Amino acid sequence: MSKSQPQPWITARNPASASPAGSRSGQPPAWRRQLAATSRWLHIYLSMVSFVIVLFFALTGLTLNHADWFDDQFTTTDQTGTVPAAWVNPTDTAAINKLALVEQLRTAHGVRGAVQEFRIDPDQCAVSFQGPGYTAEATVNRHTGAYQLTETRMGLVAVLNDLHKGRDTGKAWGWVIDGSALFMTLISVTGLVLLLFLRKRRVAGLVLLGIGLVVVYALFRLSV
Repeated sequence: MSKSQPQPWITARNPASASPAGSRSGQPPAWRRQLAATSRWLHIYLSMVSFVIVLFFALTGLTLNHADWFDDQFTTTDQTGTVPAAWVNPTDTAAINKLALVEQLRTAHGVRGAVQEFRIDPDQCAVSFQGPGYTAEATVNRHTGAYQLTETRMGLVAVLNDLHKGRDTGKAWGWVIDGSALFMTLISVTGLVLLLFLRKRRVAGLVLLGIGLVVVYALFRLSV
């Protein structure tokens, strides 16, 4: 008895017709491949662009939380001078030349930082400046124009801590802090997206993520 011949309707499976669109040859859809590639690109290059700033905020978070570890020195200096009495002694206090006085202090003594307060009393004017790790206060006699300036310069760690907090740093540095927060958020999100594409490590990674959330919440409840 001869072997039966294959029936004409039995043919080899055509992968193109058997696989759904976008997943031929067992590949994921095009949009998933594009999402994975984009996430990988963003994760790598955003990490490199923001490396220094992320490292800065990481290290200063430690110095800020343990300021007692650092024997940070500060220096205080007193200086005197005189400005034209006409700048500060008009009867109408609105006519006091605040700008000229502030610029004189900056030019003559290298005062830095932003003006935090300009107080006008019957006998004197008081001007205070503040910056990262820095304060300066000047009192000006309204009758004579004589002034005394006291500057306090704190150590490097104090300056870094103020930069971390955005204290007395101005709008430009505030934008740096906002940009750093955005970078760190994008790095975290793209890292999570990449994890979801790693089939062998996806479950373990998500489990560790859940454990981390529980641990942080438990520490918060127990220690705060």
